[in-house]
Amino acid sequence: MADIQQDIRPSRLHRAWNSDLGWSFRHAPVAVASTFVVLLLIIGAVLAPFIAPHSPFDPGSLNLMNGFTPPGQANQFTGDYFLLGTDDQGRDVFSTILYGMRISLFVGFAAVLLAMVLGVTLGLLAGYLGGWTETIIMRVADVQLTFPAILVAMLIFGIAKGITPPEYRNEMAIWVLILAIGLSDWVQFARVVRGATLVEKNREYVQAAKLIGRSPFAIMLRHILPNVLNPVLVIATISLALAIIAEATLSFLGVGAPPTKPSLGTLIRIGQEFMFSGEWWILFFPAATLLALALSINLLGDWLRDALNPRLR
Repeated sequence: MADIQQDIRPSRLHRAWNSDLGWSFRHAPVAVASTFVVLLLIIGAVLAPFIAPHSPFDPGSLNLMNGFTPPGQANQFTGDYFLLGTDDQGRDVFSTILYGMRISLFVGFAAVLLAMVLGVTLGLLAGYLGGWTETIIMRVADVQLTFPAILVAMLIFGIAKGITPPEYRNEMAIWVLILAIGLSDWVQFARVVRGATLVEKNREYVQAAKLIGRSPFAIMLRHILPNVLNPVLVIATISLALAIIAEATLSFLGVGAPPTKPSLGTLIRIGQEFMFSGEWWILFFPAATLLALALSINLLGDWLRDALNPRLR
């Protein structure tokens, strides 16, 4: 009988689909469309080695005669066809976008994860412990908020790259970029988590945990943290779009991804050199991809913020 009841019991996916959040998602066309675009771009980036018709960063496979081929046309010298055209080195723009998205998405996800872990940890410590711990953490956060995030990222990137040995700079450039963006974006996580922790630590379940002898670390990790995750997920979603844009900005300025591993920002920087000479596609398609990716993630974050807001239910 128990086995029959277990078989009848709906799966977790079914329960999630029929939950309040699932119902809100199904009735939000913008969220559905944004999710479709984001998943399509992520799948294209992950499967780039299998989808891309050419290997754009393999010098042995490039043909300079294919340079500046317009989109949707065959090259007049070689007869090769390129869906989105080629750049000045004969690289297929469609392939470079797929491979460039891999770098942009990897940097974005890793930077947001670093910022979230650091911000949530410091926010919990500041909100729960209070005293000098809270004062030091929040004053550092206030000082960092007085500077634009992109300038903080550039400063951290310059310092980290300066202490990296020259022979390892290209190999470490992506990790330095993740560190720079992550350390420039932890403040908003810390401020939100601190405010939520100040509310939660006075609740009855926290007082009960103290009475039975739970350690402060266990209370913060097992009791308070699960109850402050909703705003953290919203901030992380929106921060992902901002991190991708920050990476593109740094790469566009020439202080981000190296030329050997170009991201969308690097491709945009290369394309803008030919914008006024008639080769518009070299800039347009990478910029349109970055716009679609960032806009879709932002719209998804806006829906998630409204869906998790109890006042709007």
